[in-house]
Amino acid sequence: MRMKPCFLAVALTLAMPAFAQPAEPADAAACHAEEAALERDMDLARSRGQMLRRRQLAEALSALQARCKTIAPAKSREARIEKLEQAIRTLRLELDRAEEQLRSLKNESP
Repeated sequence: MRMKPCFLAVALTLAMPAFAQPAEPADAAACHAEEAALERDMDLARSRGQMLRRRQLAEALSALQARCKTIAPAKSREARIEKLEQAIRTLRLELDRAEEQLRSLKNESP
């Protein structure tokens, strides 16, 4: 069965919202994976002469790249904060142990 070109155009138009607004990536690996998928889809659309679809995919790719740039600093900031908080907890434990040793040395008879 041969499809008419107008049907294909309608089908592609209906499918575009999925490409236009991809799901929010969770981390850098997800960003890279979605980026690669969009680039493959763009190459496929270009090879098939679907320039409108290729342009829409390019717009989705640039939006994804912008979101990924904002996600990475936030994640790295959160990671730095967590790392510093862990370091503070560790130092407090060491300080408590050292204070305990000092108290026991002071309480010992000479």
